[in-house]
Amino acid sequence: MERGATATEREGEWARHWQYAGVPGLDLLRARYVRHTFPRHSHEGFVLAAIRRGVEDLHMPDGTISVMPGSVVMINPEVPHSAHAGIPEGWSYGTLYPSKELVADVASEITTLRGTAGFAETIVHDPDTARLVHEVHLAAEAGNALAADSVLRIAIARMLSRHGRSLPARGPLPAAARTAALAREILADRMTSPPSLEALAHELGTSPFALLRAFKAAYGMPPHTWLTNARVRRAQHLLSAGTTPADAALAVGFTDQPHLNRHFTRIVGVPPGAYRRERARTYKTQGPAPS
Repeated sequence: MERGATATEREGEWARHWQYAGVPGLDLLRARYVRHTFPRHSHEGFVLAAIRRGVEDLHMPDGTISVMPGSVVMINPEVPHSAHAGIPEGWSYGTLYPSKELVADVASEITTLRGTAGFAETIVHDPDTARLVHEVHLAAEAGNALAADSVLRIAIARMLSRHGRSLPARGPLPAAARTAALAREILADRMTSPPSLEALAHELGTSPFALLRAFKAAYGMPPHTWLTNARVRRAQHLLSAGTTPADAALAVGFTDQPHLNRHFTRIVGVPPGAYRRERARTYKTQGPAPS
């Protein structure tokens, strides 16, 4: 191990979360986790993940799934989930985060799905597609844009053809869901100085516990958890634009950089400094992650 390696690397954990200029609209994560636990969170785009070794316990709204090698996980945008190791040895995996626009582009070309395309299942046993997920990583790390983009689209097309569905269209919301949506807007607008639960409920003309129930029913997590997730998401955009972690922490409402570090690392899987460095690198100098 190199001098100056992080404590996580010394413990056998490592992670690389990055973008490849050759494939716009895609984030990539390749990692090995042992003790790391992902708290309840959601993503703006899609998640396609394939385990290489070990077992990941993935907690979805409808139950817990043990993800093993040969399986592919498909998570639609804004679906709350959490995860941790399913065995003491942990798990290593490759994850692709294609944007909603990228998936919609593939769906419009190869499916007859109407509206917003997504996935009907969370996990399938599909070793061939799992290999494609890893091949996207290898091609991107080798700087092969043609292969990375081609294999990515083949993988998305295969999963949509076999497991795709039209996601529910957003219609008129019932009263409780409208209250939750308004609460979310307020929290997003006042991210740096959010109101207390009681003040928020009073502003919306409801009670604290009624607001808690409505918010969790609508978004799968209580308001304070949603706010932490939203702050980390906004910090990701700021770090990608070159903002320092210290400035990003204050801009999204964390009290200081250590608070950002803790929440960002738990949700994203890498520290904010590493996340920013990967995006600042020139793609020509990016090498492969550990195997």
